[in-house]
Amino acid sequence: MNPIPQVHSYLVDLQSRITQALTDIDGTAFLRDPWQKDKTEMLQGEGDTQILENGPVFERAGVGFSNVRGPQLPASATQHRPELKGSPFQAMGVSLVFHPRNPYVPTVHMNIRMLTAHPKEGPPVSWFGGGMDLTPYYGFEEDAQHFHQTCKAAVDPFGAALYPRFKTWCDDYFTLKHRQEQRGVGGIFYDDFSELGFEGGFGLMQSVGNALLTAYLPIVQRRKDMAYGERERQHQLMRRGRYVEFNLVWDRGTHFGLQSGGRTESILLSMPPLVSWAYQQRPEPGTPEAKLYTDFLVRKDWV
Repeated sequence: MNPIPQVHSYLVDLQSRITQALTDIDGTAFLRDPWQKDKTEMLQGEGDTQILENGPVFERAGVGFSNVRGPQLPASATQHRPELKGSPFQAMGVSLVFHPRNPYVPTVHMNIRMLTAHPKEGPPVSWFGGGMDLTPYYGFEEDAQHFHQTCKAAVDPFGAALYPRFKTWCDDYFTLKHRQEQRGVGGIFYDDFSELGFEGGFGLMQSVGNALLTAYLPIVQRRKDMAYGERERQHQLMRRGRYVEFNLVWDRGTHFGLQSGGRTESILLSMPPLVSWAYQQRPEPGTPEAKLYTDFLVRKDWV
């Protein structure tokens, strides 16, 4: 069987299941924006960007599916595989970011993808990447523990060594190096992953994708009705600024999309609708805002 249709079918179904689950919680339908790139552009292919905005629970939630082909891999995709430089490629995946309205509900990000290169010599080469991570504005240990336990359960069937490896990889990746600050409490992350072969890699992709709702929705249900005021809202907006900084400065997925001629609106659907920055803003010691930095935006074992 050609593996590409198999992956395509799974990703489209996953997008549908996730958007329906969020609509059920929020009461707001996602807007669909199917798109297609023709042969006159750098990339060819199609996708479906779905977005929910201004809901009572989610201020913005975006779930994008893309299936694109290009004449040569961009630099961000070959930095670990120089032998594939210049190869035609196909990239397929689902990426999502949910920005809640209530500051006590964390933001979540997930991405799963498969990339296949077609070198001039030899057979096609496929590899996988993905993961999920949690970015709270106010920390709760039970939320971080639940999220990590779900991540661990998703990857354990593929090898007991994967969770600690992917957890460390996530901590290393989702770091604002210019601030020496973690983006959130992490989760799992992996990239350029081919050691399990196609069947194992695809199985891992499905397990991670299927775990997203289990990892995140119980946290949403616990926190979405908590009372908050202007202080909490301003802290949330300031922390969202950090999210923007990471995505634009460090995120390889953002760089890949822009370098390869991807669809800008779809690439940037991860951005929160409102953010703020303030010069040298620091939380007062002993406050819940300060506890986020001392107890949660640090590398630690949550399982």
